[in-house]
Order: sequence, then structure tokens, then C-alpha cells
Amino acid sequence: MNAVRPPLGSYALDTGTNRVGVVMGHQGPYVQLRPLGGGREWDVPPDQVREATPAERISAATAYANARSRGEVP
Repeated sequence: MNAVRPPLGSYALDTGTNRVGVVMGHQGPYVQLRPLGGGREWDVPPDQVREATPAERISAATAYANARSRGEVP
């Protein structure tokens, strides 16, 4: 199956971990995602990534903002 590569800068869901990230690149067969708010990128096989829905984006952004307000992330 030929998976569509999400464009750089778009928001995507890693269906293997259920994490939302920003598409930072495509390295070999993998899509590289970075958590919202920054952090270490992780590689996702293209068949395990899809565009994040607006609700998933809002949920991830809210979770990050809450963690930041508690001092858990910079």
C-alpha cells in the first residue's frame, strides 16, 4: 500500500501511539513527527500516520497548555 506523505508543517496522528505531532520531515520510509510545543522527534512508519482531525489537534494543544501551566514542560 502506498501511503501518502503528509506535508511538512501539518499536524498528524501517530496511530501506533495515538500521539499528535507536527510533521518535520521524511527520512527514508519514515515520517518524522515532533510533539506540539517542541521536544524530541520520533519516526513513524507511513502506514501508521494520518492527518490529525481538528478535535485531535485541539485536544493535543490543550494537553500541552495544561502541562505547561503545571510546570511539567517548558
